[in-house]
Amino acid sequence: MKLFYDLHIHSCLSPCGSDEMTPNNIANMAYLKGLDIISITDHNTGKNNDVIRGLAQQLGILVVPGMEVQTKEEVHILCYFPDMEALNTFENELDAHRVQLPNRPERFGNQWVMDEEDSIIEEYPWALILSLNLSLDQLNALVDKFGGVIVPAHINKSSNSMLSNLGFIPEDLNLKFIEVFMNASVPQDILGHYGVLINSDAHSLGQISEPIQSLELTEKTTYALINHLKRRVKL
Repeated sequence: MKLFYDLHIHSCLSPCGSDEMTPNNIANMAYLKGLDIISITDHNTGKNNDVIRGLAQQLGILVVPGMEVQTKEEVHILCYFPDMEALNTFENELDAHRVQLPNRPERFGNQWVMDEEDSIIEEYPWALILSLNLSLDQLNALVDKFGGVIVPAHINKSSNSMLSNLGFIPEDLNLKFIEVFMNASVPQDILGHYGVLINSDAHSLGQISEPIQSLELTEKTTYALINHLKRRVKL
């Protein structure tokens, strides 16, 4: 079945995310845009996933548990999981790799965990803008341990991407998909080797994708999406 997606959306929990990116605002904007599948990929945490998942489900939208992790190489990696239990257990294991420096909201932005009424229930204390003490190889193994899959984020951006920071895509990661930033060129020899995701990387409501990019999945479930991303699909 053809499903319209945006698998890279930041909530108000990400320090770089707008304060307007509350659970209800995200769920309702995705509904108004006509999206079928979204993923909330906040920086180095997934604590707003469950509340947005519940709200979006009422609107017929599937939310894939996700996170955008910044590795010790300062590369951004999208991590997707089959269920909330896997995401939560993964996050618990990340705690051992965090640099526990307090966030400075006046400089980096607020880090709000919210409930279904868009009320702030927690100000996440540690600076999520920092890299984790976790290498690409270690992250890949940890995500795989919990049945998830990694996709390198915006590989053609000039910062925090595999191509900008490493200069290449490591073959030993056995990647099947990459995410491409729409406003920059990508070497054609790279595109020919991977399936491609084009997401919004939305930090504000208006940036959430229109129903343009789609995936052909066997069913509208997180497991179908994870399985899809684990095999190469040449577009």
